[in-house]
Amino acid sequence: MGPRLDIFGNETAGKVMKHFMAAGAAIKGSALPAATRELVALRASQINGCGFCIDMHTKDATAAGETAVRLHLVAAWREATVFTEAERAALELTEEGTRIADGAGGVPDEVWENAAKHYDEDQLAALMILIAMMNTYNRLNVMLQMPAGDYRPGRFP
Repeated sequence: MGPRLDIFGNETAGKVMKHFMAAGAAIKGSALPAATRELVALRASQINGCGFCIDMHTKDATAAGETAVRLHLVAAWREATVFTEAERAALELTEEGTRIADGAGGVPDEVWENAAKHYDEDQLAALMILIAMMNTYNRLNVMLQMPAGDYRPGRFP
């Protein structure tokens, strides 16, 4: 089983993906903590049912030293005691930003304000862009039917 389209091999898609990868590198170079980036990427991917991204971010997080307990509990972060208040705020913003269609009026002010208590403006910008990018990557991978399970940690910079 393979993807419906080679997104990096296609001329048009390849040009766009180069820009996406550059944007991802900018987020990676931001002051947003690496653990938060992986938790957010994993949670958005879980919500969107993107097996490829779940595989990738679980393996990249593990390779970076994240614990199995925390990774297993991302889907139930509200009941878990293993996340910091800042991580919980980021996960809540991720859920609200990913499930925009589920709620009238978009992301509630209190969710944004909670995140703003824990992250400075640059970190919030990185967090917001990461959430939007993950939703884009998830949708692309789901449409392409990208297979999950064979990802090697660090494959994408």
